[in-house]
Amino acid sequence: MARRLRFTGTGSGVNGCPAVHEDLDTGEVIIHGPALTDPDDIARLRHLGAGEVPIVVPRELLVDFGPKDVNRVPNIIGLDEFDRLFTQFKHTAWRLESRRRYASDEVTDTYAQFVRGEPVDWTGRDAEWCAERREQTALGKRFERVRIVDNPPTPGQLYLLDNARRNSSVGEDIRQLWRADAERLQLPEEDFWIFDSRLVARLNFDGDDNLVNVELITEPVEVNRYVQVRDAATHYAVPHETFAAGL
Repeated sequence: MARRLRFTGTGSGVNGCPAVHEDLDTGEVIIHGPALTDPDDIARLRHLGAGEVPIVVPRELLVDFGPKDVNRVPNIIGLDEFDRLFTQFKHTAWRLESRRRYASDEVTDTYAQFVRGEPVDWTGRDAEWCAERREQTALGKRFERVRIVDNPPTPGQLYLLDNARRNSSVGEDIRQLWRADAERLQLPEEDFWIFDSRLVARLNFDGDDNLVNVELITEPVEVNRYVQVRDAATHYAVPHETFAAGL
């Protein structure tokens, strides 16, 4: 079906190019203008996908005729797409864990062992997950987490502190931060991953601490807000070994 397009404006009074149109149904913006054709220029473009065509437009065109507001619809992605992010990122994946418990942990045999006071042998656990992490860290990529902990820690938080031995064995940098410090830093009570300081995957939970869905955030201002959270949390958090020794 053909798009319903509305002509928004052009910076040219002669041939109408370049110009801006808006899709009345989706809100998407279509810009047309002269193509960027120099191979050296094209080679320096980042994230230019197959089938995409770079175009050149005057800055004034976007200022004068680009949309000035936005109605954002949450970009909810499937768990398969979310899983692919952990192999498609280029250099850094960073996680904030802010919850007091995770329902998915409590149905595992390792959690049952831990709450019974039995030592958990993490060797060989989640072999596929561990193999993927080792493969990605071998490529020079970094996985990092900061876990917020209450005082006293909840059973779920103590379980994850023990679990950190598995994560660190496959190359993750695991750090802990007291909730009082997180509140002093005004960190959000959210769980999310940041990939390459470029996109955020926010994990949404229900009232029973079950993961409901994953929301992908790519808007630069929003991503920058999460990056600032990462920088503050990482600065004040301590390695999990040091934190555990101080309990």
